[in-house]
Amino acid sequence: MFSRSRLAALAVTTACCATGAVVVTSPAHAATVAIHDIQGATRTSPLAGQQVAGVTGVVTGVRTYGSSRGFWFQDTAPDDDPATSEGVFVFTGSAPAVQVGDAVTVSGTVSEYVPGGASSGNQSLTEITKPTVAVVSSGNEVPVTTVGAKSVPAAYTPAGDPAANGSVNGLTLRPKKYALDYYESLEGQNIRIGSSRVVTASDPYAELWVTVKPAENPTARGGARYGSYTSQNTGRLQIQSLGAAADFPAANVGDVLYGSTEGPLDFSQYGGYTLVAREFGTLKQSGLARETTRAQTSGELAVATYNVENLDPTDATFEEHAAAIVDNLKSPDIVSLEEIQDNNGAKDDGTVAADVTLGKLIDAVVAAGGPRYEWRSIDPVDKQDGGEPGGNIRQAFLFNPERVSFTDRAGGDATTPVGVVRSHGKAALTASPGRIDPANEAWKNSRKPLAGEFTFRGKTVFVIANHFASKGGDQGLTSQFQPPARSSETQRHAQAVSVNSFVKSVLKVQKNADVIALGDINDFEFSGTAQRLEDGGALWSAIKSLPRSERYTYDYQGNSQVLDQILISPSIRKKAAFRYDSVHINSEFHDQISDHDPQVLRLRP
Repeated sequence: MFSRSRLAALAVTTACCATGAVVVTSPAHAATVAIHDIQGATRTSPLAGQQVAGVTGVVTGVRTYGSSRGFWFQDTAPDDDPATSEGVFVFTGSAPAVQVGDAVTVSGTVSEYVPGGASSGNQSLTEITKPTVAVVSSGNEVPVTTVGAKSVPAAYTPAGDPAANGSVNGLTLRPKKYALDYYESLEGQNIRIGSSRVVTASDPYAELWVTVKPAENPTARGGARYGSYTSQNTGRLQIQSLGAAADFPAANVGDVLYGSTEGPLDFSQYGGYTLVAREFGTLKQSGLARETTRAQTSGELAVATYNVENLDPTDATFEEHAAAIVDNLKSPDIVSLEEIQDNNGAKDDGTVAADVTLGKLIDAVVAAGGPRYEWRSIDPVDKQDGGEPGGNIRQAFLFNPERVSFTDRAGGDATTPVGVVRSHGKAALTASPGRIDPANEAWKNSRKPLAGEFTFRGKTVFVIANHFASKGGDQGLTSQFQPPARSSETQRHAQAVSVNSFVKSVLKVQKNADVIALGDINDFEFSGTAQRLEDGGALWSAIKSLPRSERYTYDYQGNSQVLDQILISPSIRKKAAFRYDSVHINSEFHDQISDHDPQVLRLRP
């Protein structure tokens, strides 16, 4: 492999004064500069910023759309170092005048491009920019590397270099030991996968995820479960298409791309290593059906949480959400809704009321054959609860007045904290509904918890509706920094402490109080957030009562994972009469009406 100084001496540049284009010339021996010399044995090129000439290979893919137009080409005479990729992307900026199978000679500048920008923490993509390209011949055989279960290591990534702030960029690749090193060693190469199961449904951006390891942490319905921070599922691979978006398959989790799918291995801002398919396998549908939970018995209280994804009166999904509540969830007695927007949605004019949004949903539930729910909520202060600007999202309770009653107690508003008092020897809220600790810095620009007091068959049940801070800003699993930083969890940890403290205040007054804290927690059942919610045994995440293969509520980048939770106090857990169900109606489907699956808890207070 050539050193930086050796290659710099080989390449001589001149500028064409008429056009400003850079033309690269070199002595004849510069032709020995190969793609694997450019890629090197680390994640960044040893030649970054330098000009190279006479780089040869065969075109394996052409991208004629979007902001990153260009082509991939690959050396047909690889070296014997498995760490050095034989393929690279050539950024042309406009539709390139080459075709797959063309043998080409390329000169240009070696560059490192970070999808999403340096602040994203993403790994960089090695490219040749400002190229001059000569087509030598056409119709050549395209080299290909097969990627499968046996070729991808079980370990995900090495730890980053402490001297480089945890970056793995400068570490020599060990493709036989780590999955991310293996994929990086193939960056820009033409790869082929065989029949592979879909583990994240296709999305509006013409992307889906498959696994090349069918036995790796499978869910009961065909996904790949994310069960810990060190179990990232190494077989996951994002698939995009080099063809028209309209030709992209509409796939659900559990479907299979049969046959071979082939194309260059790219690195995407959203998801990391991506097979950009030039040829697609044939989609075979698994027939995955949306789940339906069972109805509660007369003596069971059914409590659900459902993130309805920025619902406002202009949306076209009210009938579908209503059908989900009535048909799939069997009309729970209490429904905690997250992401209810104000009456004019994202229009930013100071509106904060959401009575029109909630009324429209309730009417749709009745039209679908369900009960006429009543609702309780507290309007936020304008632009203080985060979410889509102008939308003023908040939590709200729906409840069936024929089955459960709500204890209305005045005093709750956007800024007044709800407290706990003793009344007739039992715990009671000072306001119902009321917001928990709204002035706490933990809830800055985030949804404040909504507490309500319900009565079912003469028994009081306290319900706390939550929507914790999102994971926005966290580094991805394929970040150059390993382990990736989860900066957003700092706020969720503080939020969890706030909710846990409130629950403890209820239990201090009444040890056997039935308390349910539920909602979009935006964190895993094994996370530090969940641990803080459960601190001291005040709560327990009931999704852990399910078999591991059924513990998921959300599907992200090929990982089926838990974000939505229902946590219960010791009195409910000790009764052992509760039943939990994660009702999979959204996360696994390409035509989802929300990105979250609802959760239902049935209990006997």
